Amino acid sequence: MSTLPQQQRLDEVRTIFKAFLKKRNKRQTPERFAVLEAIYSTDDHVDADELFVRLKQDGTRVSRATVYNTLELLMECDLVVRHQFGKNQARYERAYSYWQHDHLICMDCNELFEFCDPRLQSVQEMVAEIYDFDIKHHSLNMYGRCQRENCPNRTEEAPAAEA
Repeated sequence: MSTLPQQQRLDEVRTIFKAFLKKRNKRQTPERFAVLEAIYSTDDHVDADELFVRLKQDGTRVSRATVYNTLELLMECDLVVRHQFGKNQARYERAYSYWQHDHLICMDCNELFEFCDPRLQSVQEMVAEIYDFDIKHHSLNMYGRCQRENCPNRTEEAPAAEA
């Protein structure tokens, strides 16, 4: 779903984040940029703790607080978006230079499926025009039960055929 080559995108987000930190009089630490690079090097939607563990496993010396604080900064400068899928912990994904997409979430296995339908973009544009509203982004999450045979958390009460 990317529109830029990965290295070019990474260079651009580093530049944007540097300018944002400078404008806010925040320190440009290697740990903050490690968090930025970690989230931009994954295709996953990750929670802060998963990101912290990945960074530690890669040998990055970073605190859990730095990960959480950096994610907040990255959201403020529109480089990362936070999703709250049901009652699960908030998950984060990169936001710069990626196509708008929406999510299907299985209520049994919590598997997350992304989809993109251009008709939703048309609806968004029409609504923005009707209400004279500058929409920056939208979020559409649909919850249901995946129909995969191997859905690991499906119970007898929640068979695949049930709607």
